Amino acid sequence: MTQGPASLGHGDWQITPLVDVPPSPWKNGGGVTRELAAWPNTQDWVWRMSVAEVASDGPFSRFDGVQRWFAVLGGAGVQLAMEPPAQAQTHRLTPESAPLCFAGEEPVFCTLIAGATQDFNLMLRRGAASGRMLRVEGTFSDTAHAEKMVAVYTVDKGASVSFGDEVLDLPPQTLAWRHCPVGTRLQVTAGRALWMEMAP
Repeated sequence: MTQGPASLGHGDWQITPLVDVPPSPWKNGGGVTRELAAWPNTQDWVWRMSVAEVASDGPFSRFDGVQRWFAVLGGAGVQLAMEPPAQAQTHRLTPESAPLCFAGEEPVFCTLIAGATQDFNLMLRRGAASGRMLRVEGTFSDTAHAEKMVAVYTVDKGASVSFGDEVLDLPPQTLAWRHCPVGTRLQVTAGRALWMEMAP
């Protein structure tokens, strides 16, 4: 299990504040990325979560064999022009839009709507993991019917996470993730947060 130098233990939770993760510049100079978590390790990950600062229009990096979830956290938003095998598609995404799922090998060109944005990425190695990402504005509840990893990222407000009988309070711009056994009761209460699930 990869925690990274910025992760803080809280029971079985791995907690990473965004401010503690140094940025890594993109190869094309269009922005920077902060890797918050990668499992089982950063070199050969099955799933990976990161926050990107997009400063200019440009293409997304290609990730063959990866299913990618993308959500806008801050800024006016983006337009993503995609070229899947069937036909070209354009998606307009704002901080209020539902997360978008697409294949990492699809050519994607990102156009900023009105200035720089901050965005969240969940990447899953196809054939090794599957998952989903949801926005939480209010309360989200679930019971785990299968073993999985779960994660919460708080945006500009904190969140309260109930995990069975345990309650975890998270400050803004913080990721928390952990293993979730079958039958666990889960609840997230947040002004703005993202909920992620990753399963083999």
